[in-house]
Amino acid sequence: MSERIPMSMPFGWFQVAYSHELEIAASMPLRYFDTDLVLFRTESGEAKVLDAYCPHMGAHLGYGIRDQAGGGASVVGDSIVCPFHGWAYNGEGQCTDVPYANRLPPKIARGEQVIRPWPVREVNQVIFVWYHPQGLAPYFEPEFIEEAAPDSDEWGGFKLHTWDINTHMQEIGENAVDPAHFLYVHGTQNVPTPEVMEFDGVYRRGKLVSKMATPRGEIVGVIANNSTGPGQATVRFSGICETILMANLTPIDQEHSRAFYAFIQKKVDGKEQVGGVADAIVKDICKQMSEDQIIWSHKKYFEKPLLCDNDGPFAKFRKWYSQFYADAPARVS
Repeated sequence: MSERIPMSMPFGWFQVAYSHELEIAASMPLRYFDTDLVLFRTESGEAKVLDAYCPHMGAHLGYGIRDQAGGGASVVGDSIVCPFHGWAYNGEGQCTDVPYANRLPPKIARGEQVIRPWPVREVNQVIFVWYHPQGLAPYFEPEFIEEAAPDSDEWGGFKLHTWDINTHMQEIGENAVDPAHFLYVHGTQNVPTPEVMEFDGVYRRGKLVSKMATPRGEIVGVIANNSTGPGQATVRFSGICETILMANLTPIDQEHSRAFYAFIQKKVDGKEQVGGVADAIVKDICKQMSEDQIIWSHKKYFEKPLLCDNDGPFAKFRKWYSQFYADAPARVS
């Protein structure tokens, strides 16, 4: 663990891709949780994730050759095929074919798992993977977001943005309970008023309210944010243009995180909103991310920060977040 951010990676469900990025019988390499992985979709349409390296001779399963060059390894039926020697593996980590063997290795003949599979859920047009450093099974599920349905009559398609951020996920998550930073980092008209700050098991809920001056007069803006575990967050903006943000965070390693932002906006007269206020809201939130990144990339984590009476409930947030660490992390103040 580093001295700047002395925390391990949390466990939970984490986004590794959007559904549209993975076609039928396709694969791609991933690197999350300080681990090389391969993501593939079977011919029957299921998304699967395995450790990246073939247990035969160590080839990476996420890189194809010849007609697959520039993409992932080939997928046949429900198995991904190693580009080195043609060994095939299903999503449960079993070897399903050694095409040139007369006698199978004993583990394969017995149908044993020979490569580590990762639990996968595909919901909200997102592919989630369950990470736990001790390999424990999932004990909660990702939240279903009704507005993210691909065939929604009321809500438009995704407006996507992604950032790689040089900090630990917890540092990013603490923004949700820090209303004062909106004024000083982002130059908002005032400090939003926190009306709800709740912590309930693996769930966290918050609601910030702010009065905003607009050409149409003063408008009350509401930011309602919900988290399911450390990796999945949903933010609902109302007041000017109804917008939902799926703001999912995934650890690349201990000090590097990836933020997947998918904006969904309510249709007007059955049509998706393009330009105008709708795009201005997305642009402003993206600007705020660039401002936050400067702070996150250079700040140091203090276990016992010097807080004042109007700071957010950092202690409650950190206690809630600590349940997602498999081991109590060493702390440095």
